[in-house]
Amino acid sequence: MEALNQQKRRIEIYDTTLRDGSQGEGISFSVEDKVRIARRLDEFGVDFIEGGWPGSNPKDVAFFEQMREVKLRHALLTAFGSTRRAGVRPEEDPQIRSLIDSGASAITIVGKSWDAHVIHALRVSLEENLAMIAESVAYLKQHVPMVLYDAEHFFDGYRANPAYALRCLQVAFEAGADRIVLCDTNGGSLPQSIAAIVREVRQALPEAQLGIHTHNDSACAVAGALAAVEEGAMQVQGTINGYGERCGNCDLVPVVAALRFKMGYECLLPDSLRHLTALSQYVDEIANIAPDTRRPYVGRSAFAHKGGLHADAVLKGASYEHIHPEAVGNTRRLLVSELAGSSSIAGKAAEFGIRLDKKSPEARHLMQVVAEHEHAGYSYEGAEASFELLLLRTLGLYKPPFTLKGFRCITEKRGTDKQPITEATVKVEVNGQERLTVAEGDGPVHALDGALRQALLEFYPALERIKLTDFKVRVINGRAGTAAKVRVMIDSTDGEQTWSTVGVSENVIEASWLALVDSVVYGLIRSERLYEALSRPPVLTEKTSSVPTSSPSVSESAAS
Repeated sequence: MEALNQQKRRIEIYDTTLRDGSQGEGISFSVEDKVRIARRLDEFGVDFIEGGWPGSNPKDVAFFEQMREVKLRHALLTAFGSTRRAGVRPEEDPQIRSLIDSGASAITIVGKSWDAHVIHALRVSLEENLAMIAESVAYLKQHVPMVLYDAEHFFDGYRANPAYALRCLQVAFEAGADRIVLCDTNGGSLPQSIAAIVREVRQALPEAQLGIHTHNDSACAVAGALAAVEEGAMQVQGTINGYGERCGNCDLVPVVAALRFKMGYECLLPDSLRHLTALSQYVDEIANIAPDTRRPYVGRSAFAHKGGLHADAVLKGASYEHIHPEAVGNTRRLLVSELAGSSSIAGKAAEFGIRLDKKSPEARHLMQVVAEHEHAGYSYEGAEASFELLLLRTLGLYKPPFTLKGFRCITEKRGTDKQPITEATVKVEVNGQERLTVAEGDGPVHALDGALRQALLEFYPALERIKLTDFKVRVINGRAGTAAKVRVMIDSTDGEQTWSTVGVSENVIEASWLALVDSVVYGLIRSERLYEALSRPPVLTEKTSSVPTSSPSVSESAAS
């Protein structure tokens, strides 16, 4: 047991995002994408990067060719393939040759370990399958320093015929495999079953270096992998964000966090976990996948507190968080809604540099305003920029950068035109000067954005850097039919920071305008430093309104 404990001190992390992860529905990496992710994984400190199957497609061949020019500092680049074909010597198998020619530092081969698959899928004898495993491992070991054997369907095979499944592992180990990886290929094994079988494998092959490869079809991939580690597995295979076929692979993000913070194992590099959130977001971005906000450890909601009781306790130091968000590169967020208490309001104000006593009349009034706005359809959980502007207005700290005199939006489709034409006219006043501008766009929001920018650019050049990145519309009260209220959310960026704003109205164009103006005003606040008054104590004014009837971001004026 002492030797086992010494062995368990460090767990290897084997990443197969570029191979197994790319088999997930909706994911398609280019060669350049794979190279970028490989570089980032190496910087993060993973031990193995499985780049693909060079014998199966030209893209993976090109990837390994490009990786010859990339110097990895920590990880071993690994090629994936299968055992030799039945009746063919390893040196005569083109697929085996392609693995060697890839230039990878390590090779992982997959072989059958379930007797039913050997008979019905491979259609060879059980003895021939053993020979295929042993001869492939032995031949590859002559050409590369490290060979890993992935025992496909091992847990199903062990439950069906434990003696044969173990024999598959034994011949691979005796042939020189450096790692014996137990695969729950169907993803149907529960953690306690995995733990029990790994324990028995360790007793049968005490000298083998075991790995675990789980899939998430029963939502137990992470739990199964951690159970295997507890029983002696020294390597975990998986993907960043759990990408993979069907329901996905074991998600390495919560695995590495649990290994380090919950179980006391060493893994990756000493400083890796502080970059965990950034890595998760980076891979999502390249895969063009919207990040899961509720993803454990790294999701935007992982350390978000909405209930007033929870927020108050967190601010007092009593934790509703199982680890410090900073440990994984994430941040705590206090959400503002009708459920928020005065502690949430005060905590959120502090994030914006405003000191606000949670017991003050201002804090209580803000709670009332937020509740009224949410009742009217606003939601500030995902629109923190709009909430900051609401905070400034309510506390009397808001100075409008411009005054809306009116806007008009016309959409026209002429004859057989393929696309309708949208034209927007905007009239604003800035520092006593009026500007009337007109712009065309692909739709009302595009046209309004163009006209507003034309009107403001000469006064606020920083607006050139502010771009809209996303636009979402949601019907709030669908039973009202075409007269229903709609909520529009707009995401924007200035190249350094992103922010979200919200607008609500029965008119989708006005709702879009409200969100658009908030977006522009918030960007100007950041870039033009318009509100130096933030450093002074907040003052509640009598002019504070409840639910805005026109744009909440500009001074009162009728929109035409």
